[in-house]
Amino acid sequence: MSPPTAFRTPRPPLSRTSRPRRAGLPRRTAAVAVLLLGVLLLLMVVRLPWSGDLGMHAAVLERLRADLVHPGNPLVDEDTPSPYYSPWTVALALVATATGWGTFGVLRLAGLAGLALLGTGLAAFTRTFSRARIAVPLALLCVLLLYGVVPFAWSGMPGLASLSLTLAYPGTFALGLSCWLWALLRRARTAGWGLPGHVGLGFLLGSVLLVHQFTGVVAVLGVLAVLLGTRPGPGGAGWARLAAGGAVALVLPLCWPYYSFPALLGGGGLDPVHRALYGRAAERFCLVAVGVAALGARWWRDRRDPLALLFGLGTAVVAAGWVSGHYAWGRALPAVLIPAQLALAVETAEALEGREAFEDCEASKGRGSSKGCEAFKGHGAGGERLRRGLPVVAVAALLAGTWAQAGVLSYVLRREAVPPGLREAPVIALWPRFGWAVAHVPKGATVMTNDYYALRTLPAYGPYTVAPAYPDLFLPDEKRRHDATRRYFAPATSRAERLGILKEYGVTWVLQKNGAAGLAPGDPALRKAAQGPGGRVLLEVVGR
Repeated sequence: MSPPTAFRTPRPPLSRTSRPRRAGLPRRTAAVAVLLLGVLLLLMVVRLPWSGDLGMHAAVLERLRADLVHPGNPLVDEDTPSPYYSPWTVALALVATATGWGTFGVLRLAGLAGLALLGTGLAAFTRTFSRARIAVPLALLCVLLLYGVVPFAWSGMPGLASLSLTLAYPGTFALGLSCWLWALLRRARTAGWGLPGHVGLGFLLGSVLLVHQFTGVVAVLGVLAVLLGTRPGPGGAGWARLAAGGAVALVLPLCWPYYSFPALLGGGGLDPVHRALYGRAAERFCLVAVGVAALGARWWRDRRDPLALLFGLGTAVVAAGWVSGHYAWGRALPAVLIPAQLALAVETAEALEGREAFEDCEASKGRGSSKGCEAFKGHGAGGERLRRGLPVVAVAALLAGTWAQAGVLSYVLRREAVPPGLREAPVIALWPRFGWAVAHVPKGATVMTNDYYALRTLPAYGPYTVAPAYPDLFLPDEKRRHDATRRYFAPATSRAERLGILKEYGVTWVLQKNGAAGLAPGDPALRKAAQGPGGRVLLEVVGR
């Protein structure tokens, strides 16, 4: 079976001694940059900077460790299913039980596994498009750095700023699985894998769908792009093997016992949360335009290029989400970003390698090896001008992206240790810690609070809150709980009504700010237990 056109045509072997000394400089520079960023991300695994959904994922592990079979709702004291109970989080809970490690120790292991899986998956997928030695380090740099001029972080997004905060999230692990799925599927189609291989690929896809549903959508788009871009297309037996793999991918989520996968198709109020994905797009993603230009060059040469197809599919889904108001569809954004980033990496690598090949061939003249040198002049991105200009543009874009995300150094270094030129780089602020409060609140206790950060942090240590911090499709009284929290802290609510709310939800602790509406800290039903930063106070309920 002939290889797809996306694979680079092999060129004649060249003598190492004939290569100019400067030829390896870009490759060494890229490798060192990747190594430094890898060390930085490993420090993030140790540090686990807190800003976002880390508390939710820690709460999931807390519930699974307490009861692996019937963990209940991860945030409120109710026996409901949750899509956060995935094969990945169950596996982490089993590790915690077997080793006795704490929840955050296990999350560090999850971050390490996610980082390794994503890095190797991106490398494997890139290798299916280019064998140039600089292609993989360039691809990793582009995926980490090529975004915009302000930092952007969201679960499932693989930029440096985002990964620094989401390494331990299931979305990172699922995206790494997706990259491996695409790489293996391309190999399966070109090498003619049999039924067992396709069944295994179906199992991979089903696992991604269970681990992180939004990344599952990205994975499906990637599978479609790979299949549409493969030449020749599958024959009768090939379609049968693909159907078997698809059946496995469909059945696996349907058989998962922790929640109903089809119920997720009903939505669950996620669109308002995701509207922010569409804000400040020019600032967040302007540098990706360089990758889009590289994608255009690939599409011009091959209308069935898988990277171009994935970009088109992802763009269609994200745009449809904006037009229709289904903003949660914006979570397909990695299907837009990753193909553009990889296209720039591959085209730049091919341009550099094509120029080196031509220089080597020219250097061999006089030794009987000059025949065919002109064939190398068109190798790579096409044309001498583009071949010389593309690496310069790529380096400029990567340097701009580096500065835009350099603020993450403050997550692992003291301000004095950050290089002076990078201290003013924009950065996503970390959240306040609540160790001062959880030292008093036992696991399984219910806390009444309307503090944005406390709602998303306290469950990480075992307590529940009255209202969930995130939309929950499986919680039937979610709206009522939010209403009860609003009424408790409303200035016009009577003392008797507040006491009734505490009793109804079994509240034993209240966390609020001094002077906020609610029962006053001096009320006889409360006892002040701890004072925290920002005017926050923890109160124990001692009477109703």
